[in-house]
Amino acid sequence: MTTREPRTSPIVPAYGESSLADLSASILASMTGDQAANVLGLPGTGRVCLLVVDGLGWELLRGHQAAAPFLSELAFNSRPLTAGFPSTTATSLGSIGTALPPARHGVLGYQVAVPGTNRLLNALHWPKDVDPLAWQPHPTLFERATWAGIDAIHVAPGAFADSGLTRAVQRGAEYRPASKMGALAAETVAALESSERVLVSAYHADLDAVGHGFGVSSPAWTYQLAHVDRLAEQIAQALPFGAILYVTADHGMVNVAPEDRVDADTEPALRAGVALLGGEPRARHVYAKPGAAADVLAMWREILGERAWVMSREEAISHGWFGPVDDSVIDRIGDVVAAAAGTTAIVASHAEPRETGFTGQHGSLTAAEQLVPMLAYAAP
Repeated sequence: MTTREPRTSPIVPAYGESSLADLSASILASMTGDQAANVLGLPGTGRVCLLVVDGLGWELLRGHQAAAPFLSELAFNSRPLTAGFPSTTATSLGSIGTALPPARHGVLGYQVAVPGTNRLLNALHWPKDVDPLAWQPHPTLFERATWAGIDAIHVAPGAFADSGLTRAVQRGAEYRPASKMGALAAETVAALESSERVLVSAYHADLDAVGHGFGVSSPAWTYQLAHVDRLAEQIAQALPFGAILYVTADHGMVNVAPEDRVDADTEPALRAGVALLGGEPRARHVYAKPGAAADVLAMWREILGERAWVMSREEAISHGWFGPVDDSVIDRIGDVVAAAAGTTAIVASHAEPRETGFTGQHGSLTAAEQLVPMLAYAAP
């Protein structure tokens, strides 16, 4: 039986202080000597590896120490970061890859409206007619590293090498494909050994996939976490002299029981006045038909009640959910933004059958989703 998380106040990401964007900015600054940009106070070094474990929330790691002894030991004297909103892969990879908060890099969720059209852009299945460089024009972390004379290498499954998201937020890095854990460890270590000044990012996706399918804390998820722990330990043990390994995640996750799913496709009031329903079950962008935004906001607040934090676009921006906003991305944000509280999910069973069926979900502003590790291991 799913344990329900009680409703608390939303955790607004600490942009500019301790978010994923600040981790990236601080890593680069620690390599270039730019102390003003090193807000996390990271030590200087010429070789850095950033291992991103998809779905490894801080609370999940702290709650499963026996399955992950190496990572848990690193966590003992560390503190978490905030992921950013929505707490989802595309947005967080955008923050990591650009060192900018979401409302500056513009990758504002799993599915967001393409302004001036009546369709959604799915950031993980990027449409061919949307130019990733136009969607996200800011220099990436990797481009900035190479400009500073630092080699930049990204190690991740080969299937993502030419994706729109990769080109939007990870361009400038040499892409080294590695889908299996052994290959990921080997390619990451080889990349670190390839230069005396090198920034290596490595991405592991399987923990998130297991969480979606089986639920977090399930036996399958716990066994997968043990594999992740061994992956991190293998990379740490093989670090070249002077190198530092940082381990973080893009988001955490909560389990959603069938009775906690509010179905927008079977609740007509949630579709009234709605032109497009974007985002994902734990973090919705709701795009209203012309003139209907106020009515949509009122209806979503009435129906969801305590099950979600529901705000207008202007309120969500003023509360700092997305960070400082570039005017060019404002229209990508829903007229109404709904962040699920507790273990609620606002599903769309007809339009999104795959996502509706997930046991593990993420995207919102709860501690379980927002807090991610920031672990460090320096080669002796």
